[in-house]
Amino acid sequence: MDLEYSFLADTYEKIEATTSRTAMTDYLVVLFSKTPPEVIDKVVYLTQGKLYPDYIGIELGIAEKMAMRALATAIGVSIKVIEQEYKKLGDIGLVAEKMLTKYKPVSITHFFEGVEVARKLTVSVVYEKLEKIAKATGEGSQDLKISLLASILKDASPKEAKYILRTVTGRLRLGIADMTILDALAIAFTGSKSARDVIERAYNVHPDLGYIAKKLALEGIEGVKMIKIKVGIPIQPMLAERLNNPKEILGKLGGKCVVEYKYDGERIQAHKNGDEVALFSRRLENITHHYPDVVDMVRKHVKAKEAIVEGECVAVNPDTGEMLPFQELMHRRRKYGVEEAMEMYPVHFFLFDLLYLNGVEYISKPYLERRKKLEEVVEETDYISLAEARIVDDPLELDKFFEQAISDGCEGIMCKSVSSDSIYQMGARGWLWIKYKRDYRYEMTDTVDLVVVGAFYGKGKRAGTYGALLMAAYNPEKDVFETVCKVGSGFTDEDLAKLPELLAQYKIDHRHPRVLSKLEADVWFVPAVVLEIIGAEITLSPLHTCAFGKIREEAGLAIRFPRFTGRYRFDKKAEQATTTKELIEMYKSQKKTAS
Repeated sequence: MDLEYSFLADTYEKIEATTSRTAMTDYLVVLFSKTPPEVIDKVVYLTQGKLYPDYIGIELGIAEKMAMRALATAIGVSIKVIEQEYKKLGDIGLVAEKMLTKYKPVSITHFFEGVEVARKLTVSVVYEKLEKIAKATGEGSQDLKISLLASILKDASPKEAKYILRTVTGRLRLGIADMTILDALAIAFTGSKSARDVIERAYNVHPDLGYIAKKLALEGIEGVKMIKIKVGIPIQPMLAERLNNPKEILGKLGGKCVVEYKYDGERIQAHKNGDEVALFSRRLENITHHYPDVVDMVRKHVKAKEAIVEGECVAVNPDTGEMLPFQELMHRRRKYGVEEAMEMYPVHFFLFDLLYLNGVEYISKPYLERRKKLEEVVEETDYISLAEARIVDDPLELDKFFEQAISDGCEGIMCKSVSSDSIYQMGARGWLWIKYKRDYRYEMTDTVDLVVVGAFYGKGKRAGTYGALLMAAYNPEKDVFETVCKVGSGFTDEDLAKLPELLAQYKIDHRHPRVLSKLEADVWFVPAVVLEIIGAEITLSPLHTCAFGKIREEAGLAIRFPRFTGRYRFDKKAEQATTTKELIEMYKSQKKTAS
């Protein structure tokens, strides 16, 4: 059983045209309901603009120039003709749609009852050829990729070609969140959203939407309930709330908690299976290649046959052993020269949690039990150790530990519940973990991580680039992004020059359905890029939608005098940005401090 790709393209066109999240979900429900179980996984992956879940680490890797060559080959025109159209339209998908309308490609045909018929593209045919393109390597691989892509385009309608080329170049631009897909799957296969919690729990332990969709289609909700943790497949990370007052923190955590250093590094989930070790980022990307030294540390010093541990990887000064800022660690994120980078920027891996050990899931066990078992299995050395931590029940002691963490080069501290229900809440932000960074005084001295959702054209010196970006916080309850400021300060000339290129792949021609904005940006983006922002204070504003009506009627929250810190948070997904709820807490705390 298969599905015609044209049905997929029709659905994408409807999704692209809507500004309603409800309508987007409805279109997906229809799509999933009409998809045969045999190809439901492929349909989900293609709808996400990929071939596999992120942790597999295989990308299509087709540059726009290569896509242009494939299009030129398919329709038999000069590459210059394609390039000229691209300069006019700026979207390889629109170029393909226009050119295939104008030039009919030499299609591969077959005969049915003596009549020549064009072969129709199916999801399986498109997926399998894209898979071959993604896996083609070595000498002659570029020509093979172009040939395979051209063969798909020869059979494609103009509309199909538009979405195929957007998919292969990483510019599908639908911006469909994983949570929206989960909603649609629940409705399509169980009739309502009531099974959503069961499906989301499976997604948290096995974040592969294609796999979950197929399991649901073939085995129903009972099959989904059987999905367990598996070493080598990353788990959705637990997130934290934030507060600025030691008394409030202890009050929230029952009067006693574990306080732990919050290191300024990259959060890593390490999976060990015998001698095999895989490392995953907070975004669940496979980053094993970047940290061969951490792989070695886990292999040698995590004393278990099978384990999933979590920690923070921090760059250290090779001469003094002092911790270095996060930016220094980003030198390790490179494709080539990893060995040299490893010598120049050595790291320390501070472990803080145990999620799985030798066949036993630890996510449902209390924090202290997880920590105790972690202490038993980790052999500490100069480069791998447990995060500095202690139990406190006094606000003064908590504050002292905080000051100690700051003086040791940390961002702040994490305060963790020691109650019997202090489980590991996968993918959730709750009051079992609370971040205590820097005191939020009347002047906003802590940073926030916000998502770029729009841009405004620059003038004067900034003509030809963006003068300011529209930034938003994430509201996980509604799965939307709510605007909180326009930021134009803090950008270097280099930043301003590269912003259009950095954001180009996320550019769309209307406000995204998941973006709530009263402002009309010159350019809109799919919510994807996260930047670290600081400002003078958080204020009330009728212009911004963040927490609109929550504190005062007809007003939302805004950041006054926002400034880019220079830190691009490529380690965070848009859905891992600062939340509306966090900004409400920061606003309330700020007012308490000011009064």
